[in-house]
This record gives sequence, C-alpha cells and structure tokens, in this order.
Amino acid sequence: MDASSVWQVFVVALITDLATGIGAVPFAFSRTLSRKWEGISCAVAGGMMISASVFSLAEQGLRRGRAWEIVLGMLAGALFFWLTARFLEGNRWQVADLSTEDSKQAVLIIAAMFVHSIPEGIAIGVGYATGDLRFGLLLAIAIAVHNIPEGIAVSVPLRTKGVSILKCAGWSVFTSVPQPLFAVPAFLLVSVFHPLLPFGLGFAGGAMVFLVAAELMPESVSNCTKTENAWAFMLGFVLMILFTAGLGL
Repeated sequence: MDASSVWQVFVVALITDLATGIGAVPFAFSRTLSRKWEGISCAVAGGMMISASVFSLAEQGLRRGRAWEIVLGMLAGALFFWLTARFLEGNRWQVADLSTEDSKQAVLIIAAMFVHSIPEGIAIGVGYATGDLRFGLLLAIAIAVHNIPEGIAVSVPLRTKGVSILKCAGWSVFTSVPQPLFAVPAFLLVSVFHPLLPFGLGFAGGAMVFLVAAELMPESVSNCTKTENAWAFMLGFVLMILFTAGLGL
C-alpha cells in the first residue's frame, strides 16, 4: 500500500460525492418533479444497491472468508446504520435560509441521505482494499449513478421553497460528504488488518441492504405504484449485474 493508492481511493470517492450534485440540474428547468419519477428513481437506486450488496460485496466476502464472518459483518453494518439514523433524527436542524417548519422535510431527507452515505463510503474503501481495482471501480460507479436520484430527492423540498439551484446542488453534495471521508479510513483499516476484509465486506453490504429497506423502498412505494416500483427495482438490479459482468468480476 502506498500514498498513491490512498489518493486514488479518495479521488474516486470524491467523484461519487460530486455526482450527487447532478441531481439538482433538472430543477434549472422546473421547480417541481413528478412524485412518480422520484419514486422510480429511488427504486432503481435500491435495485442497484441490493445487487451490489449481494453479488459483489457478499460474494467477494465469501471468496475470502467464512459465512459467519459475512453474516456478522452484515448485521453489524445494519445496526450501525440504524443507530446513526436514530441519533440524527433526535436532533433539530435547519438548512438554507428556511424556517424550521419549512425546512423540516428537507432536514429529514438530508439527514437520511447523509447517514446512508457512510456505508457507501465504507463500501468504496473496502472494495479497493480487496486489491482488485475493477471491483473497487464497480462499487464506485454504482454508487455514483445512484447518487444522482438522491440529489434529486434532496433538491425537491429545497427548490419548491425557492432555494437556488446552486444551493440545492451544494446541499446534495453535502449529503454524500461521508463517502470520501469514510472511504480512506475503511481502505486503510482493511488493508492493514487484512483478516477484517470478509467482515468489512459484510458490514458494507449489510448497511446498504438496511438503508434500501428502511429508506429507499418505502420512499419509492409512497410515490409510485407497486408495479412501477417493482419494474424500476428490477431495472436497477439487472443494470448492476451488467456492470459486474462488464468489468469481468
């Protein structure tokens, strides 16, 4: 492991963070976005993340360790996400120049997105720690792609209250700041303590599975029909499989 590897992990994770800001672009043309498309976007992102968690993270973990290590890691990752989300939900926050009442929905969305960016950052770091650059790149691509609809979700309540496009993009990028911040420590930890790799892969996968179940899918179902939700989820799921196959993993 050398300094160039650490910088590579940081830069890739930073790019995935910046991709979230793209979600504000559609609001340059309109202040609103159909709730149906919000729901569909969440379902596509959820499908990609479940596919990555099962066929990439968990599968890679099983190649390098025993099943109980992966299961323990997944449960620990889910617990970590749940506890972090509860901590943030218990505090009062305010965003942009909005009043507490106006910004309540925005705060809840930003807090949820911020929390679930943490396991995504860990996933990028752990992916690169396997020593397979294609595997790390695969996870980064999946996370960058699904960050775009997350940026849309963050921008919706802000833009409808008159917040500028630039600030919408800024808050969107802010929600993914944990990705570059957590990617490097995860990479260093697993690289130095290699026996932790199976647990680390399970941890990242479990946290992502939990966030899909707790955040993305309920949000999707509340905004679109069950049929639209199911097909959008399937689309994201198979797209992730195609990414995996295309990178030869």
